[in-house]
Amino acid sequence: MPLLDRKGVKIYYEDHGHGPPILLSHGYSATCRMWNGQISALVARHRVIVWDMRGHGESDDPDDPAAYSAALAVADMAALLRCCRIDRAVIGGLSLGGYMSLAFHLAHPEMVGALMLFDTGPGFRNIDARRAWNERARQRADDLEARGFAALGESDEVRASNHRSAKGLAGAARGMLAQADDRIIAGLDKITVPTLVLVGADDTHFLAATDYMARKIPGAARVTIPDAGHASNRHQPAAFNRAVEDFLAGLPAAT
Repeated sequence: MPLLDRKGVKIYYEDHGHGPPILLSHGYSATCRMWNGQISALVARHRVIVWDMRGHGESDDPDDPAAYSAALAVADMAALLRCCRIDRAVIGGLSLGGYMSLAFHLAHPEMVGALMLFDTGPGFRNIDARRAWNERARQRADDLEARGFAALGESDEVRASNHRSAKGLAGAARGMLAQADDRIIAGLDKITVPTLVLVGADDTHFLAATDYMARKIPGAARVTIPDAGHASNRHQPAAFNRAVEDFLAGLPAAT
C-alpha cells in the first residue's frame, strides 16, 4: 500500500498507468475510491494519480487540530507529485478537491498544466457568506464528534467511502473545509492554463459558482452534465468521462 510520509502523517495514494499525468482530488467525506470510474476510463492514455486527503480514507487521522489545513493539503499535493517524479500535471478535483485544486494552482502555478474543476466553487468574496460557510463546517465537525459516522448521511460519495475515524473528518471540516480568506476567488482572472469547469445540472448549490468561474477564468470551457447531482462523475459516468476526455484531447502536447 503506497504511503507518503508527511512529517509523521501518512498519506495514501495510488499511481495508475502511463502518459501525461493527472492528479485527482476527492470531495469532503469522500475518498479516492470516488474516481474508480475515471481511472478505468483514462488510464489507457494517461497516468492517473488519486489520493486520500488527511482525515479521509486510508490516510492518517491525526489528533492534533493543527495537522489539518488547506495549506497542508496543498503541500501534500505538491509532495505527492514530487514523490512520483512529476514536474507538471493536469490538476483536477470535485467539490473540496476542486477548491484545493484552485489553491494548488495559486501556490504552485508552475506545476499545473491544466485545471479540471468539478461541482465546486471558488469560495466567497463576501465575508458574511464566508462566515456562514465556516459555521456550517464547524457544525458538521461538531456533529461528527457527537454522532460519529451517522452524521455523514447517505450521499453517493459517502456510500463509496470508508474512513478510519469520524474524528479525522471533523478535523478536516474545521481545518480544510472552512475558508480563511478570499484569495482563491480573487485570483480566478489570473489563471492562464486551460480550464474545464463542469457541473451536474441538478447540483443546485454549485450552478451559480460554476457560472461565475466560467466567466472569470479566461478561456474556460464550461460543461453541464444532464441528470446529475453533486457527484456528477458517479451519477452520469459516461457523459462525465466523455467531457473530460474531450478536454484532455484538446490540450497542447506539452501540457
